[in-house]
Amino acid sequence: MFSSYDGLCTIGELAEHAGVSVKTVRFYSDRGLLPEASRSAGGHRRYAPEAVDRLGMIRSLRGLDVSVPEVRRILDEQDEQDDGAGAGGALEDAVAGRLRSLGSELAALRWREAALRLVQESPPAERPGRLRLVGAVAAPPSTASLARFWRSWLPPRMPARSVTAFLEAAVPHPPEDPRPAQVLAFARLHAYVTRPCGGGGSCQPRAHGVAGARASAVLYAGLAEAYDLAGGELRRGAEPCPGEALDGFVDAYASTYDARDTSAFRRVLAGRLAADPRIDRYWDLTAEVISAPGSRPEPTPGSAHDWLLAALDTQLGMTAGLGGAPGVAPGEGPADAAPSPGADVPVGERAVSAR
Repeated sequence: MFSSYDGLCTIGELAEHAGVSVKTVRFYSDRGLLPEASRSAGGHRRYAPEAVDRLGMIRSLRGLDVSVPEVRRILDEQDEQDDGAGAGGALEDAVAGRLRSLGSELAALRWREAALRLVQESPPAERPGRLRLVGAVAAPPSTASLARFWRSWLPPRMPARSVTAFLEAAVPHPPEDPRPAQVLAFARLHAYVTRPCGGGGSCQPRAHGVAGARASAVLYAGLAEAYDLAGGELRRGAEPCPGEALDGFVDAYASTYDARDTSAFRRVLAGRLAADPRIDRYWDLTAEVISAPGSRPEPTPGSAHDWLLAALDTQLGMTAGLGGAPGVAPGEGPADAAPSPGADVPVGERAVSAR
C-alpha cells in the first residue's frame, strides 16, 4: 500500500491517505488509540498498513460524538476479538449511550423551541412575565420540584413503596414534543409548588397526623384504586354516580379508621371533604401539561377526587329523597357508623392547606 521498502508509512503519508491533518493523527497516536509500528532512525513515527482502517474506525466513532475513552474501549475490544477472545458489547453500549444522550438533547431543543414560540406568540405586555416563568425551568424540564412538594406534603413515615406509587400518579411528566401552552402550564406548576403556601409554612394537612404510617399506606392504596376507576368514568364522559369507584373511595377512608361504611359515615365524610382546603390549581395545571391541546383533559387524581366527591353528594341526595339508604341495616347510628364530629378524616390528594 505504501511505497517504503518495509510496507510502513510516515505520519504524513497516513494523514494524507486518511484525509486528515498530521495533527489529528498525532493526537490519536499520543492517546494510545493509534499505535506506532516503529520509529525511524531519525525518531519519526511509522505506522503499519492496518493503521489506515483503524484511523477510519476512530474517525467514524468520533464523527458520531463517541468519547475518546469509549473509542479506546471499542478498539481494545476489537483487538481482543482479533486475538480470538470473546466478543463484548463496548460498541453497543457506546451507541446506546449516544442515543440516550441525543434523546435528552432533542427533548431540550424541543422544549426550548416551544418556550420561544410561547414568548413570541404572547401579547407584548405578557412577554416579560412569561419569559421569567419559562426561564426558571430547566430544559429539558425536571420534575424534582414537584416530587419535593409532594414528599413534604405526604404523611410522615409513610412507606417508601407507597410514596413512590403516589408520586407516579401525582407528578406529571412533560410531553416529549410540547406545545407552547404545555410549556406555560408546566412553568406555572413549577412556580406554584415552589411557594404553594405563599411562604407561610408547611402545606401538610392536619389529618395526616391522625393516621400512622401503616394506615396512611392503606388509605393511599385504596384511593389510588378508586381514582383509577373514576378516571375511566371521566374518560367516558360519565356523570358522577354511585358505583364501584365510589364504594372503593369510601372504603379507603372507612378501612383506614376502622369505621363501618354506613350512610352516617358517608354523610360525615362528604361534609369533611367538602370543607377541606384545596389545591385545584395544581391539578388544573397538571391536566394542561399531560393533555393534548384541544382534546378532552386527561384525568388526574384531583379531577378523579372531584368526580368521586360529586358522586358521593349525588348518592346522599338520592338517599335523602328516598328517606333512607339501601343496604343500611336497621339500628345503625352515628355513634357506631362514623367518626365523632370532632375527629379528623384524612383529606386525600385533593386537599392541602394552600393559601
